[in-house]
Amino acid sequence: MVVVPKRQRSKDKILTDRRSLAAILAGLRASGKVVVLTNGVFDLLHVGHTRCLEDARSRGDLLVVACNTDASAEKLKGKGHPILPLEERMEVLAALGFVDYVTCFEEPTADGLLEQLKPSLYAKGTDYSAKTLPERETLKRLDTKPIFAGDKKGHSTTKLIQRIKKRKFD
Repeated sequence: MVVVPKRQRSKDKILTDRRSLAAILAGLRASGKVVVLTNGVFDLLHVGHTRCLEDARSRGDLLVVACNTDASAEKLKGKGHPILPLEERMEVLAALGFVDYVTCFEEPTADGLLEQLKPSLYAKGTDYSAKTLPERETLKRLDTKPIFAGDKKGHSTTKLIQRIKKRKFD
């Protein structure tokens, strides 16, 4: 008889209890793993998102993606956002093979996430720089290196929504 190990299901990658996730990551870092953290709304996942996430993952051993809650996404993006609810956005992210863990956060910046999860690297898209990162002081204090991942910002959920609105469907 051959025993085939069960593959990890994408929903198993979703950890909304950040204390549990912090403990897991601490163990992985202690074993020498490089943990990369990134965050965003990730509403209507598009090629810009996947390029950024895949690039971020290539810089370390594990990629943790923190997704803005619905309330914080609305504060950032405006009324009518997000289009997809948090649970669905997290599940789509967790289904990506290069994403190791997905969590969520309510705060306006990722400072609290950084302090709690203590990643080795903090990845943001190329539309940011070391000077424009809201979390730059926290990164310095924690000695976490910022990295800028993905291609030049040319894709966005807003542009995708605009393209859909312009289309005429029969």
